[in-house]
Amino acid sequence: MDVDQLALQLQNLTAEQALEALLAANPSTRICITSSFQAEDMIVTALLKKRIPDVPVLFLDTGYHFAQTYRYRDQMTREWSLNLVNVLPGQTVAEQESAFGILYQSEPTRCCQLRKVEPLMRALEPFDVWFTGLRREQSPTRKNLRKLELHRLPTGRNLWKVSLLADWSWEQVWHYATANAIPHLPQYDEGYLSIGCQPCTTLPLDPNNPRSGRWGGTKLECGIHTFSTQVPP
Repeated sequence: MDVDQLALQLQNLTAEQALEALLAANPSTRICITSSFQAEDMIVTALLKKRIPDVPVLFLDTGYHFAQTYRYRDQMTREWSLNLVNVLPGQTVAEQESAFGILYQSEPTRCCQLRKVEPLMRALEPFDVWFTGLRREQSPTRKNLRKLELHRLPTGRNLWKVSLLADWSWEQVWHYATANAIPHLPQYDEGYLSIGCQPCTTLPLDPNNPRSGRWGGTKLECGIHTFSTQVPP
């Protein structure tokens, strides 16, 4: 089936229905999910694990995450028996800071490129289908997000990028997680709505924009969802 035709069909399906339709349309077993262990990611992971128990869960281990994030990641990996893949940058934090200084202060975009974007683009190479926890409501940069998009990696490889929760509100996310007893990152209880690397994450500056607490409000995306190119219909 044509990707764009399938994408249109998915728009009015529930997350569970969309997942079933996607797996039926694409028989590839080379499927992964990227996860920062935020609430949306955990919901998609829970849905995927019902069908693919050993689905690879790609975590971008930048070395700068909150201690609470690392503890929660390890806790959920044990409790859910996750097939965790820690995606590492080419340099350790110490090596990068020795070579370039504190990039998250001087050049945050370059820091994201080195520690998140480039490692992820390499890690996605073996896969045909990439699941995410993205939602349109998360940011103005995501307002046109579709549940299924065809993306091209820097090497020229194409893969399906799937965002089952694209049309969900934050209220739906929290209700589903609570109703299904999915534990959450403790930072949510402190008022954080978007949780990334600790040096570049604060409480939201704008309560109507969950990502306004990222990078001091100077940007909204790290690049992992903008560096791959969406293939036009």
